[in-house]
Amino acid sequence: MAASKRTPSLIERLPPVRGRYSADAPLSKITWFKVGGPAEVMFKPADAEDLAQFLAAKPDDVDVTVIGVASNLLVRDGGVPGVVIRLGRGFASIKARGTDIDAGAGALDINAAAAARDAAIAGLEFLNGIPGTIGGALRMNAGAFGAEMKDCVISARALDAKGGVHDLGPDDLGFAYRRSEIPEDWIFVSATLRGRSGKKDAIQRRMDEIATERKAAQPQRIPTGGSTFANPSGANPSGMKAWELIDRAGCRGLRRGGAMVSQKHCNFLINADGATASDLEGLGEEVRRRVLDATGVKLEWEIRRIGVPGAPHMEEVK
Repeated sequence: MAASKRTPSLIERLPPVRGRYSADAPLSKITWFKVGGPAEVMFKPADAEDLAQFLAAKPDDVDVTVIGVASNLLVRDGGVPGVVIRLGRGFASIKARGTDIDAGAGALDINAAAAARDAAIAGLEFLNGIPGTIGGALRMNAGAFGAEMKDCVISARALDAKGGVHDLGPDDLGFAYRRSEIPEDWIFVSATLRGRSGKKDAIQRRMDEIATERKAAQPQRIPTGGSTFANPSGANPSGMKAWELIDRAGCRGLRRGGAMVSQKHCNFLINADGATASDLEGLGEEVRRRVLDATGVKLEWEIRRIGVPGAPHMEEVK
């Protein structure tokens, strides 16, 4: 009897790289929610050239998902099929030039703010209140404390699905509230942010104010994922922000399994007690339903949800 043919593993089908592949890579350890299944394969490219060569050579049927520090990300319990790309050290450079900051897409927003302060560049202090990377901030036009990326980005570089390089200006990026118009399968690798001349002491004071405001208003030292829903930009006669709508619908403190709507800021879901991704996503959908019933406003997820659902948690919402 002839031996059956072995199906090659995904890693065996991928092109050689200078970076690193890992099979069945755990993602719950790196997501801020501390939940989620594994990546079928994790790829940490050495640099933008390594990433471009991978994209050009990988099989067309292999799905790709890009993550940063997973601060605004919910990985579902069944994990993420295909290749999860995590931009690391090779994409974390930050350099000041005059009143500009050149930053890799893997650079932390708070590190970009600190570099601007050290170079006496004002106008980028808001980045101190965004717990993510420059790449993620570009993708969603991240904003906080009265400013957003569209106010400071003068150029960005992205790779398309085949590894082609695209240098983009502000008009190309198509920034709108919490989104950009760049195709979903393009990957940001770097950007240039422009501030203005300032004084280090004044910049530091503003950064301290932002840190204090964030600590006072948002849950700390507990697994969470940042603002769950975007503030409504469509039909919303009341003009209320997302958290106000959630509060009006009576959802503050609502629980499902180990997931909970934060008592401190009800536009934050928290992993209060061993939640699963299913708990968190199910609770979020229940909040959306109750807000729609109570106010007529349909909330849209701001947190990015990826991967395959696992078995649903059947515990009642309470």
